[in-house]
Amino acid sequence: MTPRDASSSSSDSRWSDLGRPPLNVGSLRRALVREGSLWTGVDVVQRTGSTNSDLVARAVAGEVEEGAVLVAEEQTAGRGRLDRQWTAPPRSGLFFSVLLRPVEVPVARWGWLPLLTGVAVATGLSRAAGVDTALKWPNDLLVTVGGEERKAGGILAEAAGEGGVVVGVGLNVTLRAEELPVPAAGSLALAGAVGTDRDPLLRAVLRSLESWYGRWRAAAGDPLVSGLQEAYVAGCATLGRTVRAELPGERAVVGEAVAVDGDGRLVIATEEGVREPVGAGDIVHLRPA
Repeated sequence: MTPRDASSSSSDSRWSDLGRPPLNVGSLRRALVREGSLWTGVDVVQRTGSTNSDLVARAVAGEVEEGAVLVAEEQTAGRGRLDRQWTAPPRSGLFFSVLLRPVEVPVARWGWLPLLTGVAVATGLSRAAGVDTALKWPNDLLVTVGGEERKAGGILAEAAGEGGVVVGVGLNVTLRAEELPVPAAGSLALAGAVGTDRDPLLRAVLRSLESWYGRWRAAAGDPLVSGLQEAYVAGCATLGRTVRAELPGERAVVGEAVAVDGDGRLVIATEEGVREPVGAGDIVHLRPA
């Protein structure tokens, strides 16, 4: 898909919702694509199935460099973990993917990239939206709405050919209560954000991601030296909670989430006294009995 202006759709005018103006791709490029920056290009498309799928295809075809950013005003087939679908009204959120090539980092440490992205997004949103965003291991972004914890976004990392990783972010920005796909969903607006203009939000998040990625890459992916492990632990809402980890093979582990180890795995202390590291799985925060 080639970038095109949001006004190109006759059925969905760029001004069909005045509270949700289109992104300004020229302004984004001027702010982000500059000498010495990680970001090498910013494309905004009106509508696509999945920015991750599109950017992976471009990366494999050799059409883009590291630092390419692909943003969609609307995703019709956005995906989360376990191939869960992610959909939202046009221009109601930030739906974007970036191409990274962390050649200086051992592949064994690449599992930190979704966690790094979570820290970067939370940091950027705190500055630009005035919203505290908590991190649910391994890749959910949580906000507080009416005193309740709600999921406002998610992160998905996928291999993109040899030496490449595409990291995608989906974030609800102006989603209204009546538009929520499920009761447990939330948005920055519902969480009381002081600003919901998506241009400065996207700039803040990408600048934060550039900073954290640079620190992590300079430390050869070491989560301690880069400060990433400490930052993730500080912002992780999963730690200290009783959780159920639903693992591959229909196995489940229940216990207290007590740590995130050096490999980015969630360590769960079970009632049997076992400390089990979980590297992949669906985590459910259990309510107190």
